[in-house]
Amino acid sequence: MEKILIIAPHMDDEVLGVGGTIIKHTQSGDYVAVCFVCNRAYGHKYIKKLIVEEKKAAFKTKEILGYQEIKFLDLNDEKLDHMLQVTLIPLEEYMKQLKPEIVYINHRQDIHQDHKIVFQAGVIVCKNLLDYKIKKVMCYETPSSTTESPPFLEFAFQPNYYVDIEPYLEKKLKALRCYKKELRNFPHPRSVEGVKILAMKRGIEAGLRYAEAFMVMKEICQ
Repeated sequence: MEKILIIAPHMDDEVLGVGGTIIKHTQSGDYVAVCFVCNRAYGHKYIKKLIVEEKKAAFKTKEILGYQEIKFLDLNDEKLDHMLQVTLIPLEEYMKQLKPEIVYINHRQDIHQDHKIVFQAGVIVCKNLLDYKIKKVMCYETPSSTTESPPFLEFAFQPNYYVDIEPYLEKKLKALRCYKKELRNFPHPRSVEGVKILAMKRGIEAGLRYAEAFMVMKEICQ
């Protein structure tokens, strides 16, 4: 059994980027924790009732995906870029407590400003924890954030690691439907159809029917 940590800037990013892979880990006997960094702002305002509803949706997705631990850092959406330390400190504390062996972080050049800060904080924490070894760190893509980045090479998501999620795709889509406020109509990339088509595209790249794609940042083989 390995300890897996998914660092998700917002509730729904875990399903969009890693939903199928989470199921694969849990069914392989791994211990999976998902850490949500932000509470989402709606129309640039924090509405307690909507945040509570989104947390309920996150717990529903936890049941569907079958992972063991959920953690909310309860930081403010759209404000993380003001100070990296605000994100770094609670994330570091949680990492030291959990001691994950494999960490999934969102892509460094996602268009959302909070995603950029979460990536920076995640990389720092993965590098600086010296009391145990993190064996693998990987970046995942988030439809509507990774896919909306400008068309310049430095923003490119170039996967070099693919996970076959054909057996888990329907559960991933079922979990995605829990986040009703975040779903969009096709052809938006954050629609159910859009997520399925992306999984098909990534699958084709790897000779599979459906896949999730990642960029390996670090891997220690023993």
